[in-house]
Amino acid sequence: MPIRQATAVARVLASVVDVTAAWLHGSAVAGGLRPDSDLDVLAVVERPLRPAERTEVLSGVLRLSGRAAEHGPARPVELTVVVRSDVVPWRYPPTCDLQYGEWLRAAVLAGRPPARGAEPDLAVALTDVRGRGLPLIGPPPDAVLDPVPPSDLRAAMVDTVPGLLADLVGDERNVLLTLARIVTTLDTWVIEPKDVAGRAVAPLLPRPSAQLLQLAASAYLGDAADDWSARRGEAREAAELLVHLIRDRTAT
Repeated sequence: MPIRQATAVARVLASVVDVTAAWLHGSAVAGGLRPDSDLDVLAVVERPLRPAERTEVLSGVLRLSGRAAEHGPARPVELTVVVRSDVVPWRYPPTCDLQYGEWLRAAVLAGRPPARGAEPDLAVALTDVRGRGLPLIGPPPDAVLDPVPPSDLRAAMVDTVPGLLADLVGDERNVLLTLARIVTTLDTWVIEPKDVAGRAVAPLLPRPSAQLLQLAASAYLGDAADDWSARRGEAREAAELLVHLIRDRTAT
């Protein structure tokens, strides 16, 4: 089912614009999907999408993604589209031509599609794709994409921290686990599933924050309920401790 849904997403894009390659990546190919995992699809095209093409692609993806999918609830889709000349040869920060995720559904339906622009976090996604992307259209990733230098991968992760902290309230589980994954990536240069990263980093934190991170990892797996409404202060403290770990690893 994940491959079928991801392939359908890639075909929506290919029906609108020539696609050089598209790959499934993320948790679907890194140890298994979790209950709340997105299907991550990254595609390379040869030119920027025109406004009408962007609208057509987004309309097609809306029909395939999430609880409001046309034929009943489906996995939420995160589609990232890059123009090859924007990322090959590699330079930082990279440019994302189009990105859709379920958090953007309301804006897209209201006529506010995501804009083309610089996206530091794309360095992380491209690294993940080169490491284990599963072809949906076209050749394997290393035949299309340049590697991201470790210095740029590090810069990308540091550059995403302010945005993560700004999103903490209301998205505590995801933000804490993403910060933990930044820590593990800086240690190993392997992009782990979020629950794996959370459990690996928890022992590095004081007991209350460690327990909170363990809870976030369990909830991500569907093994625990997590209501953060009474834990906002604890989540903020845990996030600040994780940022401290990140800064320790990027101080030199």
